[in-house]
Amino acid sequence: MKKATRIVSIFVISMLCFQELIHVSSSPFLYAHQVYEESSGGRNLKQEQEQEQKHAQEVHCSRERSRAARKVIEEYLTPFMERENYQLSSKCKLHPENDIFTDQEEHKIYIDRHEWRCGYCKKSFREEKFLDQHFDSRHYNFLNLSHGKCLGDLCGALHCDAVMNFKSSRSKCNPAAAARNRHLCENLADNCFPISEGPSAGRLHELFLHQFCDAHTCSGKHKPFSRGGKDQSSFFRLAAGALILVLLPVFYLFLYLVQSDVKSRTQELRRISKAGWKSKPS
Repeated sequence: MKKATRIVSIFVISMLCFQELIHVSSSPFLYAHQVYEESSGGRNLKQEQEQEQKHAQEVHCSRERSRAARKVIEEYLTPFMERENYQLSSKCKLHPENDIFTDQEEHKIYIDRHEWRCGYCKKSFREEKFLDQHFDSRHYNFLNLSHGKCLGDLCGALHCDAVMNFKSSRSKCNPAAAARNRHLCENLADNCFPISEGPSAGRLHELFLHQFCDAHTCSGKHKPFSRGGKDQSSFFRLAAGALILVLLPVFYLFLYLVQSDVKSRTQELRRISKAGWKSKPS
């Protein structure tokens, strides 16, 4: 009996030692696999960061200034082109195809002031700048790099500072910079609205010169966007509508008072005339 108990004890101890040996022998492989996974993850993260830095180096174009240039075009030029039913040539630097951020900007979904959504993957962001960073890191392949054009480079000609809330009036005017911007502006007018294309192009050519180019001077006589734009026209329509709504009740009240006054005077004259007939001697 004791011999059997001893044999069982030896067998149990042997099994425990065998399990411990297996665990110890396998732990280096587990540790090596864990280290490999961690190092692989670190390499992937490092590769992504290096890729983002590479992308940032490849794109030498300001997204903010390109957005400002696009806003100027949409508000102070597009309404006049729509009125003339004029289509820009793809060779014109103002054409949307020459903006490398066009596709990304079209995939911005504005929900409210504190929510922007990516049109590619539907992720939400609290501010537009975070969505821009998301585009730079995750959707770089949607940049239009085939043309190599940067709409932000035209900001000097288009007066982007006026819509970017820059207080340029405090800075001293540089005649050389104004001359360069005017030259760039006039080249845009010649290339985008050639006078030889017809009356519509001629009118838009003249408008572009007055709307943008004439203000590139240090004299201060001309202001940018002198011909107005989409926002100003809508504001004037809104103001006119509000003025009509205010004056219309006043006009009807005035008519009512005039009619009431005329009616009361007529009745008074009738009473006076009747009293005058009765007072006459028979």
